[in-house]
Amino acid sequence: MASKRSLATKLGVVAGFEAPSAALEQYPTPPDLAAHVVHLADLHGDVDGRTVLDLGTGTGMLALAAALRGPARVLGIELDRGALSTATENERRVAASAPVHWVQGDATRPPLDVPDPVTVVMNPPFGAQDGNRNADRGFLATASRVAAVSYSVHNAGSREFVEAFAADNGGEVTHAFAADFAIEAQFDHHTDASRDIDAEVYRIEWA
Repeated sequence: MASKRSLATKLGVVAGFEAPSAALEQYPTPPDLAAHVVHLADLHGDVDGRTVLDLGTGTGMLALAAALRGPARVLGIELDRGALSTATENERRVAASAPVHWVQGDATRPPLDVPDPVTVVMNPPFGAQDGNRNADRGFLATASRVAAVSYSVHNAGSREFVEAFAADNGGEVTHAFAADFAIEAQFDHHTDASRDIDAEVYRIEWA
């Protein structure tokens, strides 16, 4: 198994959003965070030979991280056609050997049946924008329906919500850890060139 550091280095070529949407909270997942999440998933046997589904894949960071670790296949679902176009270009840059399929659609209502066993990886919207509160709930609901296990990135302070949601939907949080999420300035309301926010990552096993 390649190191987490080498995985992050390979992901350094992944391009971000050309025209990010604030309403969709399109913040690219940092390469080091994506590498951390997928490395942990691989250590738990949740990637090799599995179908990996990236909900709200954006430009493909988590999907491509998984594709570098020997899954049976990777599926990335994204609503934004422009982001999927960038994801396709990123696939060529990363040159992963596993097959990657990009699907345009709503991650909360995925337009496909996914073969078992499924591992979900996702960086859902945190619900920070007005009118977008609890946006990550729909993504977790999809994971509860289709996944054997999921890995998801959330805003700091989400533990009570994530654990309660998992318990109510036949799941159990098995691992949780804090993470830094680096955000580069890309919207008019950003006043700093870059900013680190506190995030949390959860591994959930679903019944």
